[in-house]
Amino acid sequence: MAAAGRAEALGLPTPEAEEWRYSRVDELDLDRFAPVLAPPSHVPGPPPALPEDEGPWAAEVTVVDGWVGEVVVRDDAVTVDTDAAPAVGTVMGPAHDALAELTLALAPAVVTIRVRRGAQVAAPILIRTVAATESGLSAPRVVVVVEDGASVSLVEHQTSVAGTALVLPLVELDVAPGARLAHTSAQEHGPAVWQMANLVGRVGQEGHLVAALVALGGDYTRVRTDCRLEGRGASGDLLAAYFGEDTQTLDFRTFQDHRAPDTTSDLLFKGAVGGKSRSIYTGLITVRPEGRGTNAYQTNRNLKLSDEAWAESVPNLEIQNNDVRCSHASTVGPIDEDQRFYLESRGVPPEVAERLVVSGFFADVLARMPAPAPVLAVIQAAIEERLDRQVQIGSGS
Repeated sequence: MAAAGRAEALGLPTPEAEEWRYSRVDELDLDRFAPVLAPPSHVPGPPPALPEDEGPWAAEVTVVDGWVGEVVVRDDAVTVDTDAAPAVGTVMGPAHDALAELTLALAPAVVTIRVRRGAQVAAPILIRTVAATESGLSAPRVVVVVEDGASVSLVEHQTSVAGTALVLPLVELDVAPGARLAHTSAQEHGPAVWQMANLVGRVGQEGHLVAALVALGGDYTRVRTDCRLEGRGASGDLLAAYFGEDTQTLDFRTFQDHRAPDTTSDLLFKGAVGGKSRSIYTGLITVRPEGRGTNAYQTNRNLKLSDEAWAESVPNLEIQNNDVRCSHASTVGPIDEDQRFYLESRGVPPEVAERLVVSGFFADVLARMPAPAPVLAVIQAAIEERLDRQVQIGSGS
């Protein structure tokens, strides 16, 4: 339990640290939560079905409170191991804070998914992670290895049935030279759940990673995303759609790290906040001295749907090579009054006009998400349901 000792020595992070600025980590009381030391009895229902022309999922993995449940593999190019330690070296490397150390210490198993060299896996892989134990502390850990020249799409659905829980997920994505990985994570935790997640991607020469997030649930949920472009010509797209309501806090920290020549990254995070909710986005593009020819873009857009909601948006650049093209942009503001007026002047009722504007706001980022159509339809419906509630509150009904 060396990781547990390191976590205790480090102590919990505080909002004074730059990477935790604006966060609510100072409200975290670890004594409220107990590690889940045995597999829970919870059994999730059947997984969502894919269209007939896509066939069944290439593989399905269920993880409950960090413990591996059912594993089904249908494509012989895919292997799933559930050992206590990953079959490959970790992508994350040394843990960057005490909570990441806790994940390493508490994960009862590591799900290692490997796609064979050169394989083109047609159907996506599904991972369902569930927080099921009341006041439980769980640490689901997943490693995805896409070997040279292979390609695959993976969907991770994060939910909870426990009223209160703390979840510390770690997902490591290892994209080999010439490989392609599309990863979509949809988070729909209950309103009292806390989650501090880490997603780390490593991309080799001419490899490509798409890492997409959808964040809707939880009381305080945070995702730190590291995208390390380590081979010449590597590329990574980072996408997110999020929608806060009531008193939620949705917190995102991103690191686009260009460590090789001619690499490209493109980040688009878009969110809406209503009620008294908050969103936090801080991002850093780093171009190393060897990163000549880098193209890097970072865009964060936020809509305030109520006077008491707020969004923090802090993009940053750290450029150590002059032969680059990098840009960042961020906005925080209410619905565009010109767009609203245009619709209302053509007879659209105010509440419908607001709904149309917000739906259009999310359209481009959702269109770029790599999940299969049935999953995107569920995500779109969840956003629309949240928007309907916000419009009803705003109209006083």
